[in-house]
Amino acid sequence: MVTVTEQTESRPDPRRWWALGALVASMLVLGFDTTILNVALPTIAEDLGATTGEQQWMADAYIVVFAALMLPAGLLGDRFGRRRMLIGGLGVFLAASLVGALASDVTWVITARALMGVGGAFVMPLALSVLPSLFPREEQTKALGAISAASALGLPLGPIIGGWLLDHFWWGSVFVLNVPMVAIGITACLFLLPESRDPAAPGVDAVSTALTVIGLGSLIYGIIEGPGKGWGSVTVIGSFVAAVVLIGALVLRERGSAAPMLDLSLLSHRGFLSNTLAATLGMFVLSGVLFLLPQYLRAVLGTDALGTGVRLLPLMAGMLLAARLAQPLVVRFGARSVVCAALAVLSFAAFLGARTTVGSGYGFTALWLSIAGVGIAFAMIPAMGGAMAALDKDQAGRGSGLLSTVRQTGSALGVALLGALLAGAYTHRLSTAGLPGPAADAARDSVVGAHVVAGKLGDPALAAAADSAFVHGMDLALVVIGIVALAAALLSAALLPSRAAKSGTGDRASGTEVAPVSADA
Repeated sequence: MVTVTEQTESRPDPRRWWALGALVASMLVLGFDTTILNVALPTIAEDLGATTGEQQWMADAYIVVFAALMLPAGLLGDRFGRRRMLIGGLGVFLAASLVGALASDVTWVITARALMGVGGAFVMPLALSVLPSLFPREEQTKALGAISAASALGLPLGPIIGGWLLDHFWWGSVFVLNVPMVAIGITACLFLLPESRDPAAPGVDAVSTALTVIGLGSLIYGIIEGPGKGWGSVTVIGSFVAAVVLIGALVLRERGSAAPMLDLSLLSHRGFLSNTLAATLGMFVLSGVLFLLPQYLRAVLGTDALGTGVRLLPLMAGMLLAARLAQPLVVRFGARSVVCAALAVLSFAAFLGARTTVGSGYGFTALWLSIAGVGIAFAMIPAMGGAMAALDKDQAGRGSGLLSTVRQTGSALGVALLGALLAGAYTHRLSTAGLPGPAADAARDSVVGAHVVAGKLGDPALAAAADSAFVHGMDLALVVIGIVALAAALLSAALLPSRAAKSGTGDRASGTEVAPVSADA
């Protein structure tokens, strides 16, 4: 019997490019959903009365589940069939999108986003792992490039398409968009993808998976709920204690396992650890900024949904520019120099953005946002390549999985921590004296809620006070970003391996080789 691999090596499947198109469409959807909801959050907050914390959960429910399940999803595909698991993941994503589109309250939106995280966790790693069964070795780089480009293209397109949908339809349309694209992907995978598996792959550790999901969820819960419930409340303290115990148990279990799901021993490689931290900081900042900015643009500057999406483009433009220039600069100056300089630029952009006032206008925002995009991308791209280049070839698979998981965790923490900082500062700054109880609560919940209350009461002073309180909270979050980025630049200068002279293709020890990275970049 001829195996799939033998068929690929001797006679490539003539339908492989059509199958690649289906995978590209699926990855494009994941790219959309990384950014599209951020534009919709102010509209959802207005229509459903979502608090700032609930908006954080809408963003983080997807990311937390995605980060926790990505590794076990890949192992399940290896054991039980990558095509089967990929189609299953797409099916879950489609069903979750329908739930989100039809949701009538905040809880169902958060549930839909969590289910989308389950589906996305299967789609991302398995879309990459099926490529060797489709393409001969000489075509795999081109195929990987197409999938990576689709995922990256979804980031800037998400806010624009989401904004256009919100201007013409209801907020659930940002979920409906997924349905036809995912349905096409499922159909194409059914008819075009060959099945492949690795029976020798290690089994899924259900205990480690549960510890990851519950531990990370407890940590995020404590951070998000802290401003509302009080940092000293039993619930918040209990969630932090649970997070420490569960994550500690996960670390002990993985370190003692002969075949760990998360190979934490890779963090003993200085090049891998330091580059992973730099790449994670980039995701922390990117996710946090994409959570803060749409609320500022919609509520404070008064732009419509499409205008909000378009006004996020300077951030994406800066990132795309850096993506094109990163590799030549790394070759010329070395990864450490580029990453440290990028983090310093990011710090400058954040401190500049922290000077925003209610009357600053969009021009000032576009300036610091474009600089921030350059800093984020110039830090992340060489750091991700340097992390993978620091490992031996037989560690690449485990390293890629750990890097992706840590980066997604950084993304979730960016929304949670910066959102909590914003919520606490906003609530503390906003005075609701004289307002009826329910109106005061709604105004304190979010700047969007304050504008709704101000409109109903005919109270422009409340709207102005809410804008001032929100900008104060956003500036405080940007100051924190600036301090963290500056500290990371100094830390990277101390920890990142120096550039080493070496003839050949790259220097793993130095971390100056920019290795290919997975499509979730």
